[in-house]
Amino acid sequence: MTLDDRALRASWADAVPEPFWLEQAGRPDAHAPLSGDTTADLAIVGGGFTGLWTALMAKEREPERDVLLIDAGRVAGAATGRNGGFCSASLTHGEANGRERWPDEYEQLHRLGLENLDEIAETIARYRIDCGFERTGDLTVATRPHELAVYDPSDADVLDASAVRAELDSPTYLGGSWDRTGNAILDPARLAWGLMAAAEAAGVRFVEQTPVIRLRRTPSGVALTTEHGTVTARQVALATNAFAPLLSRLRFHTVPVWDYVLMTEPLSPAQLSAIGWSNRQGVSDSGNQFHYYRLTTDNRILWGGYDAIYHFGRRIEPAYDHREATYQTLAGNFFTTFPQLAGLRFSHRWGGVIDTCTRFCAFFGTAHRGRVAYATGYTGLGVGASRFGANVVLDLLAGTPTERTRLEMVRRRPLPFPPEPFAWIGITVTTWSLKRADRTGRRNLWLRVLDRLGLGFDS
Repeated sequence: MTLDDRALRASWADAVPEPFWLEQAGRPDAHAPLSGDTTADLAIVGGGFTGLWTALMAKEREPERDVLLIDAGRVAGAATGRNGGFCSASLTHGEANGRERWPDEYEQLHRLGLENLDEIAETIARYRIDCGFERTGDLTVATRPHELAVYDPSDADVLDASAVRAELDSPTYLGGSWDRTGNAILDPARLAWGLMAAAEAAGVRFVEQTPVIRLRRTPSGVALTTEHGTVTARQVALATNAFAPLLSRLRFHTVPVWDYVLMTEPLSPAQLSAIGWSNRQGVSDSGNQFHYYRLTTDNRILWGGYDAIYHFGRRIEPAYDHREATYQTLAGNFFTTFPQLAGLRFSHRWGGVIDTCTRFCAFFGTAHRGRVAYATGYTGLGVGASRFGANVVLDLLAGTPTERTRLEMVRRRPLPFPPEPFAWIGITVTTWSLKRADRTGRRNLWLRVLDRLGLGFDS
């Protein structure tokens, strides 16, 4: 190991191996597990953003509805409590993906996404949720010459190298764009805890540490079997994302991948001045393997992304939540991006599973004669899109067509992934090809075939 390698490792080796957001003071006490059998008008499986938004908005739509939310662990304890805190207006994982897949309805999807972001801001204000919500917009930056091709110089949002570096100074930046309206940054755990408090105040019941083992239709509704009892509900909303979908039809529609994050210690005023960032935008770079980063309210830098790791057999294991090779890569890329911050250390490091599907954004559907509805496959950018997904789920359960349920995006499911070993082979070849495309600027035959089929995989 070279001295440089040792210095990089020293920057993160002593970091707390837990999500920064969940280590904060103020985490609510856990709710008790289910104890015995119970009933509900609506049972929600999953206590992440999709489940929380579904619970709160179900009570807002019908205050008398009896709503029960069931989580296998802790509310916000999985992807919701450890993501980057980017609350994007995009419902389609970015404009390019949306225009490619739904060219005829993209403008409608864009409008709905902006309305959704406005409604999130309104909800946070109405319930007085203290989650550091800042509507900063986001910078997308090019760090390789071939990445500049995607930027239209006539677009008012496009910035040349000097303009980007005036916003955030890195010697790696060659150009970029600033979307001023389509993104906010926030504390995801505090948003989740605030949504839970609002839902509880509205009458939603919560049980935690209660995995649902099986789902089956009954004459009067749907039965959810757990180790602690059975929940019989008139309707069920599934919001489990990367975890067991409880519907066999969804078995091959998502795969679990691991994403990793480093969080720095707070920057001093001199360190922050050295890089600028006075407008505090969220940032991502333009590669297939891309980083995402942002400032926290106490001026730490959250630095994540780049690697997206898939394990053979779709296995989900706690041991996968940390990966030293990825932490080392992230630290190296951080100091390449910001050499002005040499000597800064990382206070927290973490990773965890998210779900991805072949169209890179959420898909929806119903089962058991409309008594069960689901939203899954977000592939990141779910902080904002999960509220839209929750609205879709409630629309589907209501059975009355809406603007949302008429969307082709909502009516059609993505192509499934193949079974093993073909899934692992395909993802491995795709990952190798994307790394090569980042170096060369050219998509090889494999990627071009995937493009034609509407499939893909990135970080």
